[in-house]
Amino acid sequence: MATEDKNRATAAAILPLVGGAANVSSIAHCMTRLRLGLHDRSLVQDEALKAVPAVMGVVDDDTYQIVLGPGTVARVTPEFEKLVEEEKAAAPASAPAPAPDPAATPLTAEELAAQGAEMKAARKAKNATPFKLFLRRIANIFVPLIPALIGCGIIAGLNGLLVNLGWLTSVTPALAAMASGFMALIAVFVGFNTAKEFGGTPILGGAVAAIIVFPGVANIEAFGQKLSPGQGGVLGALGAAVLAVYVEKWCRRWVPEALDVLVTPTLTVLISGMVTIFGLMYVAGEVSTAIGTFADWLLSNGGAGAGLVLGGFFLPLVMLGLHQALIPIHTTLIEQQGYTVLLPILAMAGAGQVGAAIAVFFRLPRNESIRRTIKSALPAGFLGVGEPLIYGVSLPLGRPFITACVGGAFGGAFVGFFNQLGDAVGSTAIGPSGWALFPLLDGNHGLGSTIAIYAGGLLVGYLAGFVATYFFGFSKDLLAEFNVSQEPAASTIAATGPATAGGPGTPAKEPAGV
Repeated sequence: MATEDKNRATAAAILPLVGGAANVSSIAHCMTRLRLGLHDRSLVQDEALKAVPAVMGVVDDDTYQIVLGPGTVARVTPEFEKLVEEEKAAAPASAPAPAPDPAATPLTAEELAAQGAEMKAARKAKNATPFKLFLRRIANIFVPLIPALIGCGIIAGLNGLLVNLGWLTSVTPALAAMASGFMALIAVFVGFNTAKEFGGTPILGGAVAAIIVFPGVANIEAFGQKLSPGQGGVLGALGAAVLAVYVEKWCRRWVPEALDVLVTPTLTVLISGMVTIFGLMYVAGEVSTAIGTFADWLLSNGGAGAGLVLGGFFLPLVMLGLHQALIPIHTTLIEQQGYTVLLPILAMAGAGQVGAAIAVFFRLPRNESIRRTIKSALPAGFLGVGEPLIYGVSLPLGRPFITACVGGAFGGAFVGFFNQLGDAVGSTAIGPSGWALFPLLDGNHGLGSTIAIYAGGLLVGYLAGFVATYFFGFSKDLLAEFNVSQEPAASTIAATGPATAGGPGTPAKEPAGV
C-alpha cells in the first residue's frame, strides 16, 4: 500500500470511531498526537481506537488526543481534515451520528445527552483551571515552532561537526546561516503566534515583536543603558504581543469604524512599541538573564541532586500538564546559550519508562496482551515517544509508573553530576527525546564527551527503571491479578468456539488500585 493510501486509511479508520465528522469541532496536531475538539465525548469508541494499527494510545484531556507518533501524525492529520470536510459537505444538515455499542444498554436521547453533558462538565471542572488554561496557551504559542527548532538545531550540529573536522569550508558558512536565521528572528514568530492565540491580529503581534530584534535599537537608551538587539528575547516578544492584543482590542471598541483601518494598527504598534522599547525589553532581558544564570547555578551546585529531582518528577509534571511551563524556559536558554541544559536531564524520564516496561515484560510472562503492547511500543519508547508505554503499560498498572520515575531520577542524577563537574550537556532544540535527541546534542567540552554522558544517562535510566520495577514494581496481589494468560484455553475454544473467549486482542484489565 502506498504511503499516502496508508495515511488516508488510518484517517478513515479513526473518523467513525470519534463520532464522525459532525462530532469534530476542531483539528490540530503536535509532535506526536492528533488533537481533536469533540462535541460529544460519549460517542468516542476508546477501545476500538486503540485497536487501530497506527494508533499508539489515546489521551482524554481538554482535547481528545490520539497518539500516532512523530512523522505519522503530520501525514495523517491532513488526510483526516480532508475526510472531515468531505463528510460534512456530503451531509451538511446531518447531526452527529453515534456509533452505539451493541452490547450496551440502549439509552434514550435525553439520557444520552445528560450523560454527555455530565462527562463534559466533569472534565472541564478538572482541566479548565485558570493556571492550566494559561499554560496551554503558552504551549500553543511555542509548539508550532518546534519543527523549525529541530531542523535548524540538526543543521547547527552538522555545521559544528564539519567546522571541527575542517571539512567543506566553503559550505559551512551557508549552513551557519541556515541554522541561525530562524533563531535570529524567533521573537517575530513568537509575537505572531501570541497575538493569534490571545485573539489579536497576528501580523501586528509580529510587527511589535520585530522591534526587539531590529539592529537599530542599539542606538536607544533605556534605564540609563544602551539596548541591544534581541534583548528580552522570546519573553519580551511574548509580553509585547500580549500588550499589542489588549491595545488593539481597546482601539476596536473606541475608534470609529471609518477610521479603524488607519488608526487601530497605528496606535497598536505605536503604544505597544514604545512600552516595549522603554520598558519590556529591559525587564524581559533581566528575567531572561536570571533564568540562564539560575539554570547554570542549579546544575553547577545542585548537580546530581538537581538532576534527580528534575528527572524523577518530570513525568508527573507531564501528567498534570505543568511541563508546558518549561517551554519558554527551554527556548530562552537556547536563545542565550545555544542549547538548553535542562532537556537532556528531563529526557531521562523516558529512559526510566523504557526500563520499567522491559521489567514488566519479564515479570508478566503469562500476560500475552501486555507483553504484545510492550513489544510494539518499545521501539517508539527508545526514540523518545513515551505515551504508548505510559498509557498502555505503566500508568494503568500503577506502581510501575512510580518505579519508572525512579529510573528517570537516577538517569537525571547521572547527567546532573557531570554538569556539576563542568561538562554541560545540552540540546539545541526542544521536542525530541531518547535516541532521537542525539543529533541535537551540544555542550561545552566537545561532541564526543557530550554524547558519551547523555548515552550513559540513558543506560543508567534504563537499568534503574528495570531494577526498581522488577523488584519493587509489583505487590503480590498485583502480580497475581496480571500474571495470567489472556489467551483462551484450547479446550474452551473447542467446546464453545473462539467468540466466547478473550482473544489475543483482548485489552489488559485496568486495576482499581495498586
